[in-house]
Amino acid sequence: MKIYSVYDKEFKPYGKVLGRYDTAELIEAMKKIELPESGTAYKPAIQSLENCSIFGELSDRAYGGMPVQLGMCWGRNTRLNCLEYHKDSEINIGAGDFVLLLALMSDIEDGKLDTAKVKAFRAPAGAAVEVYETALHYAPCHVDAEAGFRVAVVLPRGTNTDAPSIKATNEEDKMLWARNKWLLAHPESAEAAAGAYIGLTGENIDIAK
Repeated sequence: MKIYSVYDKEFKPYGKVLGRYDTAELIEAMKKIELPESGTAYKPAIQSLENCSIFGELSDRAYGGMPVQLGMCWGRNTRLNCLEYHKDSEINIGAGDFVLLLALMSDIEDGKLDTAKVKAFRAPAGAAVEVYETALHYAPCHVDAEAGFRVAVVLPRGTNTDAPSIKATNEEDKMLWARNKWLLAHPESAEAAAGAYIGLTGENIDIAK
């Protein structure tokens, strides 16, 4: 699988790199959080990260004054497992280099997405990478198994918390997995075993291969 850069033209349909953000303080705060013993961890909002000066700047500049949360996904991962989307952009900032596995919402057909449509993009440490609403994504992948990954995740406040209780009346309703989070799981994933909507067909991509 070819791994592109977020600075390559191939990334343009999926997102963009935001300029003129000082991420140094945030990176130092992220590095103080220990990696999980195995797998990945995620918290929608982490106080030590939201105490960084960039938090207000991201709210005011990147989201135009909207209330946001600053959390993190961290650990070790090389597999796709799932793809998700929100009804807004997501901003990722890595303490080190990391890889995003992405697809487009337009690739979903009859509630399914073929993983052959997925592309991989490497992001450098410290870059503020915006992933568009129309780009499906999930947990980042590490580029160094020993170092793992630490990726800050900026989203509108409340995203990825408890989902509202609804009666599914269409295909998209079945994908709702958390607040402002629609999820397509691969049959081999833990999320599928937990009852998530199975919407990925084809290989469960593993960039370690």
